[in-house]
Amino acid sequence: MQHVLVFSTSAPQITLNDEMIDGLLQHTGLPSDAPPATWLAPGQAAEVPVSQSAAPKFADIAEVRQAGEAMRVDVNLIAAENRQKRLLLADMDSTIITDESLDEMAALAGLDEAVAAITARSMNGELDFEAALDERVAMFAGQPASLFEEILAATQLTAGARTLVQTMRSRQAQCYLVSGGFTPVADRVAEQCGFHAAHANDMHIHDGVITGTVKKPILGRDSKAQILARYCREHALAAGDAAAIGDGANDMAVLQAAGMGVAFAGKDVLRAAIDLQLNHTDLTGLLFLQGYRRADFVTGEAG
Repeated sequence: MQHVLVFSTSAPQITLNDEMIDGLLQHTGLPSDAPPATWLAPGQAAEVPVSQSAAPKFADIAEVRQAGEAMRVDVNLIAAENRQKRLLLADMDSTIITDESLDEMAALAGLDEAVAAITARSMNGELDFEAALDERVAMFAGQPASLFEEILAATQLTAGARTLVQTMRSRQAQCYLVSGGFTPVADRVAEQCGFHAAHANDMHIHDGVITGTVKKPILGRDSKAQILARYCREHALAAGDAAAIGDGANDMAVLQAAGMGVAFAGKDVLRAAIDLQLNHTDLTGLLFLQGYRRADFVTGEAG
């Protein structure tokens, strides 16, 4: 099977060039007469075809990736077949948006230190996600539900988020936001980006006040993979037709199930388990992995 090495970066003050790519290729063991790089976005992303006989094993990508880290360049090995995906499932917090929305709510409520500490341990796989969510939400009992509107006013999309969704939609891909966060935020973010739908958790609210409990069942690690399987069935797709992207331990199962599962600025536990990684490229990096060129990008209104 033909493979492609994809090199990409969005790091400030870094302009990818042929010399950098040649330097990284030296770590792959590929023959010196390997085909020249094809530019997907000048200065930002390029790819080099790799034949089956010459393809470095995924285990060997670690050495190339380590060299790329020093340059702030992502290096990924992609199968050329079925590269453009027809289904996208994306995490929200620290993926489609820049922050952890529950931590931002906690800061407004004066609960930031306690909540953020649990979030960090949960996202790195040190705590059970569902139990950690229950514990954090309980701290909000008695707080006004207007906290959701306050954090929405400050929520920022990650660079490339809207372009990722709109470009994939332009090629008839189905796009879904799937979050362990909460519906008021997820619905608004999904609308801003143009996702077909959003899935998230629901805090119980009574008379405008947060009760401190979450509607069950909680949308957690296993739920994301189940939602992927559901949409594959609904759209008559195989898991290999799907891309998924996320940053935390609760994204592990869905990233492993999808044909193109990508750790985006992933926590250590995710980087150790997921082959495809974007650590220096914004969310347009997932488009480059699929072979899109910058000229293909769509940023218009959601349709």
